[in-house]
Amino acid sequence: MKENSKETILILHNIRSTHNVGSIFRTADAAGVSRMYLSGYTPAPLDRFGRVEKGIAKTALGAEMTIPWESTKELTKLLTKLKQEHVTLIAIEQGVRAVDYKKIKARARSAFIVGNEVRGLSRNILSRCDIIAEIPMKGKKESLNVAVATGIGLFRMRNI
Repeated sequence: MKENSKETILILHNIRSTHNVGSIFRTADAAGVSRMYLSGYTPAPLDRFGRVEKGIAKTALGAEMTIPWESTKELTKLLTKLKQEHVTLIAIEQGVRAVDYKKIKARARSAFIVGNEVRGLSRNILSRCDIIAEIPMKGKKESLNVAVATGIGLFRMRNI
């Protein structure tokens, strides 16, 4: 890793839609994400038989082959490991502890965590995060699509 570069990790937890996963891979590539973890039931670019997941490939447009990724069922173990490696854990989520995402500048080693399209991230996961970053809503809808929120958060908090 270069002295002035930032290591950015992205964790997708329990994302249902292959199209959202593919879109996030494409955005992650553009934002310079170092590696990705797909946790819970988040679909992977290759299924357990090594076959290409067509929904991800369609929206990722090859980005799923440019970023190192791995699947894990145990998100809490991964978060513990990353904390031990001095990685700052930043959830992109709404919540009582949430801080306006515009006030956050990612540190040299940061992991951004996004969750399920409907339920988001659980309290248990949020309690393990160093920062909860919220994108304020001004309209009548309470949230953004997970792929859109991920892009906004990555580009703003990394100050790209």
